[in-house]
Amino acid sequence: MNVAKSGYRVFSANSTPACTELSKKITERLGVELGKSVVYQESNRETRVEIKESVRAQTIFIIQTIPRDVNTAIMELLIMAYALKTSCAKNIIGVIPYFPYSKQCKMRKRGSIVCKLLASMLAKAGLTHLITMDLHQKEIQGFFTFPVDNLRASPFLLQYIQEEIPDYRNAIIVAKSPSAAKRAQSYAERLRLGLAVMHGEAQCSESDMADGRHSPPCVRNTIGHPGLELPLMMAKEKPPITVVGDVGGRIAIIVDDIIDDVEDFVAAAEILKERGAYKIYIMATHGLLSADAPRLIEESAIDEVVVTNTVPHEVQKLQCPKIKTVDVSMILAEAIRRIHNGESMAYLFRNITVDD
Repeated sequence: MNVAKSGYRVFSANSTPACTELSKKITERLGVELGKSVVYQESNRETRVEIKESVRAQTIFIIQTIPRDVNTAIMELLIMAYALKTSCAKNIIGVIPYFPYSKQCKMRKRGSIVCKLLASMLAKAGLTHLITMDLHQKEIQGFFTFPVDNLRASPFLLQYIQEEIPDYRNAIIVAKSPSAAKRAQSYAERLRLGLAVMHGEAQCSESDMADGRHSPPCVRNTIGHPGLELPLMMAKEKPPITVVGDVGGRIAIIVDDIIDDVEDFVAAAEILKERGAYKIYIMATHGLLSADAPRLIEESAIDEVVVTNTVPHEVQKLQCPKIKTVDVSMILAEAIRRIHNGESMAYLFRNITVDD
């Protein structure tokens, strides 16, 4: 395709070569070249972006993958979007497969909803549309003042299960917490497999801290209001770890959207092994794999961790051969093509339900 006559450009906002791999795969599928730009850090750690070609009246797609240095990646994206806006680009569409700060989408005690702040910053910088994948909470789309296409990686992960896991018909889909049960149920129904749910004290307590308003003081304070006595909220007490469902003699496949700190997954794998599962797979869209995740996975009962390439993790793969990657550049490239051509996105969401 002739880039000059295509009517759109595709830019990468990353300053590190490892983070541009997904951008290159997407442009290869589209048959275009990456837009000419320079993104780098100055000696004082300020981010500088230079657009090296005309973008006037063009539709621009900015691909930004998020490395470990999240805040630098965000600044690169904001500065590039603003540079394109001031260069008279017609539309600026962000392609952010993993949306950062998506776990900070609920009010914490004396905290803030950082995800909403980031959405406002992107709109102010000039973005007019967002393509992302498997938001941590689908309701995050409501934080934006422009259209959001929340693509799904599950078709690629389901295909991997069917093609790469021997005897997957003897598997059972596992939710490592009740909050992940809907996602696990979706996988189980599509693969015609059983479902198991883990619950207990070893699970993540993120939801317990979701809203500071549900954390009243331990003692009654009626100073100034002697006639008012509010009932105290009963403290939570998690039961011993339990697995609802039979995993004995089965392949256990734990599904989630993000795998970052892996302690919960390692603990879940140990419990499943004790319950008789003979192989354990982890399937997740976004493989952040922070801190000592590769070492912990390598030393654990987990047989394989399968993630997509929404986040660069080549270093972690070198440290742990159990980590496998599924390429999702095909659906991202098709989304870009359809948006540019004004075609319906319904094809990319066929058979996707509200709970998926």
